Amino acid sequence: MEQLWSEALIWIGLALISSLISLRIGISVALVELIVGITAGNIYRPHISEWVNFLASFGAIVLTFLAGAELESQTLKKFWKESLVLGFLSFLAPFALSWFAAQFLLGWDQSAAEIAGLALSTTSVAVVYAVMLESGLNEKPIGKLILAACFVTDLGTVIALGLLFTSFGPHFWIFVGVTIIALFYLPKFTRFYLMRVNAHSSEPEVKYVYFVLMLLAFLAVGGGSEGVLPAYLVGMVLADTFLANKELIRRMRATTFALLTPFYFLKAGSLVDLQAVFASLGLVVLFFFSKTLAKFFGLYPAGVAFRFTRRVNVYMNLMMSTGLTFGTISALYGLTHGIIDKERYSILVVTVILTAIIPTLLAQAFFEPKGREREILFEAKGGEKNV
Repeated sequence: MEQLWSEALIWIGLALISSLISLRIGISVALVELIVGITAGNIYRPHISEWVNFLASFGAIVLTFLAGAELESQTLKKFWKESLVLGFLSFLAPFALSWFAAQFLLGWDQSAAEIAGLALSTTSVAVVYAVMLESGLNEKPIGKLILAACFVTDLGTVIALGLLFTSFGPHFWIFVGVTIIALFYLPKFTRFYLMRVNAHSSEPEVKYVYFVLMLLAFLAVGGGSEGVLPAYLVGMVLADTFLANKELIRRMRATTFALLTPFYFLKAGSLVDLQAVFASLGLVVLFFFSKTLAKFFGLYPAGVAFRFTRRVNVYMNLMMSTGLTFGTISALYGLTHGIIDKERYSILVVTVILTAIIPTLLAQAFFEPKGREREILFEAKGGEKNV
């Protein structure tokens, strides 16, 4: 028991340090937690026990749910074309280029190269949502559009992972069936439930959401998928319901960012082996630019075609170049199923984490819309047009 409290003290201490640094220098706490995790993982190496793994996994699920809950139906209807095009290109371009680089430049076998493509095709909903929330852009059209496009990107990754590697056994179809039924009935039942419990001090609303997310995550993992996928879908179908219950969202955010997500970001950072990074620095650089350049050449022309302002276009490109949740999930899937070895896994995970840090730092430091720019998304003939 003493060891348990000792471990908890260390992890919470790292989370507190990250918050204070973030408050001091004005950088997203998610990125600071990654950096603090990398530092701790290579100096102290904090123990990652099962309870840390659970809190990290559940933190990613709840954070993904909250990101989905920001995607109001009006925003999706308004920007459906941009979301689909940007999301699809954001998945396809890095997937194809990273797959090509791994198989034909590095000589990896086809299955391992496919895992590399999948790991580097993603956009991190967890990182993007955390940054959007802290900057206040989650309530602006640009933030909602980026989150919607991120969903399309990661949905492409999950579908591709399923088509390439899933056995489609009975548990998978049970998960699909229950998820479809849940998505159909949840909006109406949730509105009824929230009216009946009426914000009791025991937080039955929050417990209800956690129960739904845990149930679908259990079925998803049993079916060979991942718990974050149904969480995002549930968040999307309940977005309009939660829009009318902003206090509930605020309470869930407080719990999530105080207790759950620090474990996710700190753990992800602590897994980085800097010695492995330096030993395979050339491969890390190759994969990093395979992903980021593919994202840029896929997304920037599309942004020009949609007449995004230059700052919005660059900012969107950088934020959608981030990777973490589904990238590490894809790499871990390859490792646990014997498709890639530990060395290749380390290379991919290090690259994924670097894409979570570097593009986001550049976006926040140089291209984050400020002031009136936050209200402007498109350029119009003869000037700029407000959204």
